[in-house]
Amino acid sequence: MICLEKKEFKSESKRLLDLMINSIYTNKDIFLRELISNASDALDKLYYRSLTDKNVKVKKDDLAITLAFDTDKRTITITDTGCGMTKEELENNLGTIAKSGSLNFKENMNSDEKVNIIGQFGVGFYSAFMVSDKITVTSKSIDSEESYAWKSEGADGYTISKAKKESNGTEIVLHIKEDTDEEDYSKYLNEYELKSLVKKYSDYISFPIKMECTHHDLKNEEKHEYEDHKCLETLNSMMPIWKKNKKDVKEDDYDNFYMDKFNDFDKPLKVISSSVEGMCSYKSLLFIPSHAPYDYYTQDYEKGLSLYANGVLIMERCADLLPDYFSFVKGVVDSEDLSLNISRELLQESHSLKLIAKNIESKIRKELEEMLKNDREKYESFFKTFGVQLKYGVYNNYGADKDKLKDLLMFYSSKEGKLITLGEYIKKMKDGQEVIYYASGSSIAKIDSLPQVEQVKDKDYDILYLTDYVDQFAITAIQEYENKKFINVESEDLNLETEEEKETTKKVNEDNSDLLKTMKDELKEVSEVRFTSKLKNHPVCLTSKGDVSIEMQKVFDAMPNDMGIKAQMVLEVNEKHDIAKKLKDLYQNDKDEFIKYTKILYAEARMIAGLPIDNPTEISTLICEVIAK
Repeated sequence: MICLEKKEFKSESKRLLDLMINSIYTNKDIFLRELISNASDALDKLYYRSLTDKNVKVKKDDLAITLAFDTDKRTITITDTGCGMTKEELENNLGTIAKSGSLNFKENMNSDEKVNIIGQFGVGFYSAFMVSDKITVTSKSIDSEESYAWKSEGADGYTISKAKKESNGTEIVLHIKEDTDEEDYSKYLNEYELKSLVKKYSDYISFPIKMECTHHDLKNEEKHEYEDHKCLETLNSMMPIWKKNKKDVKEDDYDNFYMDKFNDFDKPLKVISSSVEGMCSYKSLLFIPSHAPYDYYTQDYEKGLSLYANGVLIMERCADLLPDYFSFVKGVVDSEDLSLNISRELLQESHSLKLIAKNIESKIRKELEEMLKNDREKYESFFKTFGVQLKYGVYNNYGADKDKLKDLLMFYSSKEGKLITLGEYIKKMKDGQEVIYYASGSSIAKIDSLPQVEQVKDKDYDILYLTDYVDQFAITAIQEYENKKFINVESEDLNLETEEEKETTKKVNEDNSDLLKTMKDELKEVSEVRFTSKLKNHPVCLTSKGDVSIEMQKVFDAMPNDMGIKAQMVLEVNEKHDIAKKLKDLYQNDKDEFIKYTKILYAEARMIAGLPIDNPTEISTLICEVIAK
């Protein structure tokens, strides 16, 4: 007759158990991660004992975790060959929620001894109640000849009784819940699902995780072994690639790891491997993709690095490890120094995490700087793919990160006919040049044909062509580079005329003030109309006043909500062009015709600037009337 010793959880433990099942763990899949981590701890403890206690003899090859399932009985079984538990340890570790045997073991170790004990809180075991309605734990301690079984169906309590187990270690049997309308628990009784969970969360547990296989994969013969006429397959890799000695890892190994883990068909553009020891120790393996993911510039894209603690996946995408401007980076970080919350699902506010994130940001930036310096072709390929994200980082957060990123930016040079950096622009500036000239537009060809560009080119100044919507916002955030201010060629403050030209233009505007006022009154959208001497062949152009340029207005206009932000536009008419004479003549002799010309010239200036014409039918009619005369 078996004597069952019925016991109840303490009242606070009942509340904690209910809280854990319903609140602490938000992802039911992690129950297997927690149980495998506990099994790994038991194996680590036994191996440590074998090194420090001559009475404990263990072959490392005998240390393993076995996973099995029975669809008919609706059970999952996790077995380890670790140190096992005595009756008292079952009582203490499983009868009192949030009491951790692993934590006690870790605290009693010498400070200079290093064993990877994963469990700390003594609650991970109970995550199994999220998917099971009955749990049986049978364990035999390495220090005892007797074995015991702990059984529980949840918060009502548990029983402990003697059991029959020949070898040391622990066997956990979960009876999986019946399916409901909301939950499909039967999926955990599927071979593919269990293998996937092991691969996702526990692939780098340092002991083999074995399962009886039903489909023998001949391509991975080395992962299979035979025991009691059963074919057992090792499911986990055990040694993560980032923990291997770099000299033992080939470039193809990194490429294959990246393509497999991050579902990319192409090799990465750059691999960045780091091992850091100090206030916060960690290893990282980062990748810069060769192309942007299909959803990269959408709201669906999730940034972040895979975060591991001692080889156990904690977060699939830890966004806090990457700044937004490096969100394209993929990779993994593995650390023993992280402050985890009770569920190991989220990180507490952690100094270690912030330190790792800061180091990773600095490492990525330095690697990009090295690529720019030593492999220009590769960097330009990178920049054409992800340069917009760097520019976004420059002006985001009110330009707080501009100094970190400005040397990584590239823009098309009107003189060089290729992408150059701001530093390269400065080095080739003309003697006496005090500003950096730039022009904005939707393409290089369209910028090149702007009337304002013509004047700057005539002075033999280089112009940076800004073709991305974010470019001018980034330039505005930087403000100046090496004490050289940026100036838009479309700005009214271009100031390239000689003093004589300025005086002549000033007099022309004063002499025709009534004409210009009449044009201004007709064109409600412009803040001013004036004659200019800076245009060479073009009759008209639009320039802007203030901080909002015409290109910025285009961006604001394209946004779904009307922000009401408009550029202060100035219509400039070339005083040396025949159109200026025509306007003066019409103003004196035919006011109606003068108004028609005013509207047509303004429409022309808007088209040149890439702005829409609100009344194309009217303008088309006016052009036809003028041509017909």
